[in-house]
Amino acid sequence: MRLSTRNQLDGTVLSVTRGEAMAVVRVRLTGGDEVTSSITRDAVDDLGLVEGVAVKVLIKSTEVTLGVD
Repeated sequence: MRLSTRNQLDGTVLSVTRGEAMAVVRVRLTGGDEVTSSITRDAVDDLGLVEGVAVKVLIKSTEVTLGVD
């Protein structure tokens, strides 16, 4: 599959925390950084996401916000 999203990062699922409708998926990227994604529980099931599964993190955003004290 070819995608227009240019920010594609390889990683491995560290954990999946299921809520009532959503799940939080923590991913360790190649290089050691971590990314967290909130997706539906159905998506977790459809993708077979469990600890140790290799994933491609796709980042598409129109805004990146930073803050400091």
